Amino acid sequence: MDPMLTRPGLLLAAFPPELAGLDLHPPAGWRVGCTGLGALTAAVTTARLLTTLMPGRVLFVGTCGAYDQRLAVGGLLQASDALAIALDVLEGRAYRPGQEVQRWPATLAPSLLPFPALSVAVTPGITRTLEGARRLAGFAAVEHLELTGVFAACHDAGIPCGAALAVANQVGPEAHGQWLANHERVSRELMEALKAAGVFAAA
Repeated sequence: MDPMLTRPGLLLAAFPPELAGLDLHPPAGWRVGCTGLGALTAAVTTARLLTTLMPGRVLFVGTCGAYDQRLAVGGLLQASDALAIALDVLEGRAYRPGQEVQRWPATLAPSLLPFPALSVAVTPGITRTLEGARRLAGFAAVEHLELTGVFAACHDAGIPCGAALAVANQVGPEAHGQWLANHERVSRELMEALKAAGVFAAA
């Protein structure tokens, strides 16, 4: 047996509500942690947890915003990859040496998660305009703030990683209000779907 599979899994979220109670009652064979908000904080925290806990795999769970109407609030997905991307760079107001967009692929087997695999854009902040959402929709389906940090730390440590996300809002001027209204409910629905699919038992 692959020795990685004998180690506990590490279930991560940005903050406790997105774990929907599993921070208090972790699944058997899993450790649970929170990364904090933003990609940089997530990278540092994930790297520390990987060093101290030495998990065999990492699954990040959380909420995201959809860039267009093809994904409704409550939709569930897995990340095919996490993209570090910024509108200021894409539109010429800022410059980043090297690639304009950096990608970290998920390395858990996609068959482990029962959702469609889609690209996730990780931006420096929450996009507030419809114009920005339309521009970013050409690169990814949804927006998130932590996933590149989590995936980058896992890639560096050679730990398989994946992410399951629930859509809490449409990206744009009304995003924050929608997120406040929906994030706890869709987080619970995501965790219930993962449990029902046997993800924690099978991983």
